[in-house]
Amino acid sequence: MNFFFSKQGKNFAGWGFFFSYLFILLILPLVGLLIKSTEAFQDNFLEKAFNPIALSSYWVTFSIAGIVAFINMIFGFLLAWILIRYDFPGKKLLDAAVDLPFALPTSVAGLTLTTIYSQNSLIGNSLENLGIQVVFTRLGIAVAMLFVSFPFVVRSVQPILQEIEPELEEAAMSLGASQFLIFQKILIPAITPSLITGVALAFSRAIGEFGSVVIIASNIPLKDLISPVLIFQSLEQYDTLGATVVGTVMLILSLVLLLIINFIQSFTVIKK
Repeated sequence: MNFFFSKQGKNFAGWGFFFSYLFILLILPLVGLLIKSTEAFQDNFLEKAFNPIALSSYWVTFSIAGIVAFINMIFGFLLAWILIRYDFPGKKLLDAAVDLPFALPTSVAGLTLTTIYSQNSLIGNSLENLGIQVVFTRLGIAVAMLFVSFPFVVRSVQPILQEIEPELEEAAMSLGASQFLIFQKILIPAITPSLITGVALAFSRAIGEFGSVVIIASNIPLKDLISPVLIFQSLEQYDTLGATVVGTVMLILSLVLLLIINFIQSFTVIKK
């Protein structure tokens, strides 16, 4: 009996620590943000949340992040496929390089990308001659978001591709299935949930990017100003309430989109 209560007490303490950690780390900051934003209801919440500059920042942030997530879905899957299915010199180096955005500070990434694509560099100058400007444009924001969010799709899909046995594909081929049919009936159902997870993570990472974007973009309102930078600018101007309102809108929009993505993911798992 004493052993039973001792074991129950340890379990209760463990769960209590876990939920306390979760509450302090995740729930408490979100609740604090929502409580702070309620103050704005008495001071033109809608005006602060949906003025032209804020609306433009939402559009720039989510539209570019969506495009970046789609690009990452395609090229992330292709790179994961190459790393799993092919052997070539430098494969381990390429595999390690995928994790570089995780280790590199985002401000350093922004500085590096700005240096590479500026007018003074060979690449930047060549693109300028073709009429393509990267630095201080929305294209620069996309490049920065691509860089910081690229590993998520690769690392999400890689383990699943590794688990698919080649014998399964060989058996399908021996039965007369074409490469396209094998890809459609075997590979796509297997990788779809992990691919959606990787895309969702890449999208979330792109939405929240600040350090590299603030360096490579001009951060001009109604041009290439994203919401995280708008929040920072509001805080610099001591407009804490305005920053809180924009942050709350970003939080709500992000949660809605992630819920939709999770619903799609659960639907694919059930269908599978």
